[in-house]
Amino acid sequence: MGTRQGRERQEEIWYRSEVAEAPGHPFYRKLEAKLKEAGFDRFCEQECKRYYADGVGRPSLVPGVYFRLMLIGFFEGIDSERGIAWRVADSLSLRQFLGYGIDENTPDHVTISRTRRLLEATTHKLIFDWVLEQLAQAGLVKGKTMGVDSTTLEANAAMKSIVRRDSGDNYMDYLKKVAEAEGIEAPDAAALLRLDRKRKKKTSNEDWKSPADPEAEITKLKDGRTALAYKVEQAVDMETGAIVAVTTHPGAAADSATVTETLCEAGEAVAELIDVKNAEGQYPVAGDGIAEVVADKGYHSNQTMIEIQELGLRTYVAEPDRGPRNWEGKEEERDAVYANRRRINGERGKRLQSQRGEKIERNFAHQFDTGGMDRLYLRGRENIHKRLLIQAAACNLALLLRSLYGAGKPKAAHDLKGAAIFVFLRLISVLLEAECVERDFRASLHLAFNDHQVSRSSFCRSSKTAV
Repeated sequence: MGTRQGRERQEEIWYRSEVAEAPGHPFYRKLEAKLKEAGFDRFCEQECKRYYADGVGRPSLVPGVYFRLMLIGFFEGIDSERGIAWRVADSLSLRQFLGYGIDENTPDHVTISRTRRLLEATTHKLIFDWVLEQLAQAGLVKGKTMGVDSTTLEANAAMKSIVRRDSGDNYMDYLKKVAEAEGIEAPDAAALLRLDRKRKKKTSNEDWKSPADPEAEITKLKDGRTALAYKVEQAVDMETGAIVAVTTHPGAAADSATVTETLCEAGEAVAELIDVKNAEGQYPVAGDGIAEVVADKGYHSNQTMIEIQELGLRTYVAEPDRGPRNWEGKEEERDAVYANRRRINGERGKRLQSQRGEKIERNFAHQFDTGGMDRLYLRGRENIHKRLLIQAAACNLALLLRSLYGAGKPKAAHDLKGAAIFVFLRLISVLLEAECVERDFRASLHLAFNDHQVSRSSFCRSSKTAV
């Protein structure tokens, strides 16, 4: 396996004399200092030791380097492992962050993919939990109020390749059989498609699957397209914005059917952080664990309200307008729904609902928009879950660095540096302007004094003449 510390070396003297060493990106220098201070490499090597054997097989990728490569995918906004490999090979700053010299070959995408398949999802979860513990030590996890939300990600599979689950026929072959069964002549593909437009519920997940990625499900994306997709659901601390739990589901899974699993994951994570102290020796995480849940109206259903209530949690779930309802024989559901309605109509409920965009949606934008994961380039639910865990861990690291240094991404650090330069230049401009005003004031005062002296002497001469 090797260790990352063994990769730290000094360049050859003749090499240093010919090529200038890159100073490194200030953001990655701060990130590396934080990881080294917290013992990131030691933790990764200890947890991944069972996957490696000495002197067997091809040269392996050091665990700390692999997880840094996944972090780079988030910080640089790169969507695929192939893109990460290309970016690292071209960047001197990223080479320095990974511990590779300019004369060394960086990992290719095959090595990265092989390492990902080797390491289990539970190991990736341990890395996510390690980062979450660092946030708890910094006081960035409170654990009392959780906000839950989900989004769909387009899978790495095409709709035109779907086949029937029962017979294995592709879509066009199936349409031919439908036309023959109905006695309709459809000599070409265009006629079959015209026939298909009149049918309803044509692509049910119970009947169709993708041969390339059977776990992906047909669903409608947020932009209106129908595609094969997965759903990622996250629980976020509403006080700090830290991601506490991540779960991955097939794309057509309803929010009301997955929220309980996500809340259980979040509850276990918070329970493990209760005994973590911050820098002042205090316990920032709520000792009683999660107490409140905030979600949008997609999570509202009678059964969901009962299940969350049975977990001992108060709900602040937005309620859709369903009109008058019949509660006969549903007293338990009625009480849970009415209690939730009373809370969301209060001041605290309205405030929590207004904070969902800031605390939850912003994390989604960081991970799946600027973070480069609006579309998936992996297949299989487990593989995707691994990548999503490290993506969420990187987002949490960005929150930690933003609280410590004011910038959570390399671009933000660059903008912050530019803003500081502009502030400095503006300060100089203000000082110079003030100096010019003072000089002009002194000049005008001196001129006024001279004019006064001239007028006084003229007055004196005129007085003597008159006498």
